[in-house]
Amino acid sequence: MKKRKLILYIAMSVDGYIARKNGDLDWLDTVAQEGEDYGYQDFINQIDTVVVGRKTYEKVISMVGIEGFPHKDKVCYVMTRQAHQTEGNVIFYHGDLAQLITELKAQQSEKHIFCDGGAEIVNELMKANLIDEYIISIIPNYLGSGILLFKEGRPETKLELIDCKKYPTGLVQLHYITTN
Repeated sequence: MKKRKLILYIAMSVDGYIARKNGDLDWLDTVAQEGEDYGYQDFINQIDTVVVGRKTYEKVISMVGIEGFPHKDKVCYVMTRQAHQTEGNVIFYHGDLAQLITELKAQQSEKHIFCDGGAEIVNELMKANLIDEYIISIIPNYLGSGILLFKEGRPETKLELIDCKKYPTGLVQLHYITTN
């Protein structure tokens, strides 16, 4: 049985933003191309659990509706500060994030855990040194302001680049593993 990993798979602007100040993601459309998913389907086939922040979850639902939620076939933990009722495979979790991830990693599974954002969740996981891999798509766009992916106050983390892909749209996808 392979070790279960927590993998961050996310897109950001060249200047490090994952969304505009108001949470808008319209700028991601600059690299939308018919038939190109930038490796997402191959990645998602390796996943059986998703961890996402409440704001990111609500943004996705506002864009595609509950019927279009992309993780219906996976257990999805939505991190929130308030108790909510579970909805199908979506579990609203308001406990300790580090404890949850540690427990999920200890479960026997051939598949991994996907951190789908947002920035608060990512930074909390980085502080606890729980992210095993980073797959970051760099969108060829400077936003100038917005929601930064990486916040101050996280520990130094050593990474090893294991793959780098360049696409005709200008998107560059970096795949790192943690080494410490």
